[in-house]
Amino acid sequence: MNVIAGLGNPGAEYANTPHSIGFEVVDELARRAGAEWKKSASFKGELAQGVLGGVQVLLVKPATYMNLSGTCIAPVVKYRNSSAEDLIVVSDDIDLPAGRIRVRKGGSAGGHNGLKSVIECLGTADFTRVKVGVGRREERGGVVAHVLGKIDARQRAVFDEAVQAAADAAADAARQGIETVMNRYNGWRAPSAAAGTEKENQ
Repeated sequence: MNVIAGLGNPGAEYANTPHSIGFEVVDELARRAGAEWKKSASFKGELAQGVLGGVQVLLVKPATYMNLSGTCIAPVVKYRNSSAEDLIVVSDDIDLPAGRIRVRKGGSAGGHNGLKSVIECLGTADFTRVKVGVGRREERGGVVAHVLGKIDARQRAVFDEAVQAAADAAADAARQGIETVMNRYNGWRAPSAAAGTEKENQ
């Protein structure tokens, strides 16, 4: 069974922040599948099972904080008799412009504590990642303040479009495999982000 996990921080104070965009993506997938989230104390997270494009998927949201995400995700993967090959992890990426999507398999954590935890707990980096660009703003408190700060109205439109595209990419990866999805989505950027860039350059 394909496991699609979104990375984020639990709690209302972290909702609508760039660092929890992975949660928004799996919430969208649950909505599409008509799947209901259920809390699981044993797995330290929330699970929702449903069908996307004819494929059974298990959606996961860790209830741990970001740097412990793997302590939820790895046990779910193992319990379901799945492997890293069946795992798709959705996360934010500060090294991508806001609204950009990138899909890849394997590689390092790239400084992302959630991905680092998943790699450590799984014992392998050989899983699919769907990354949502959130940009890098180092003013007003640095990168941490940016990824944990609330998304403003202007950026919200960009992220709403990116969430939809990332959900498409994750669902397609579960159905069609990584190569097709990489060709389709790598380089994609939210139309609102592109429009904003054009206005700034005028």
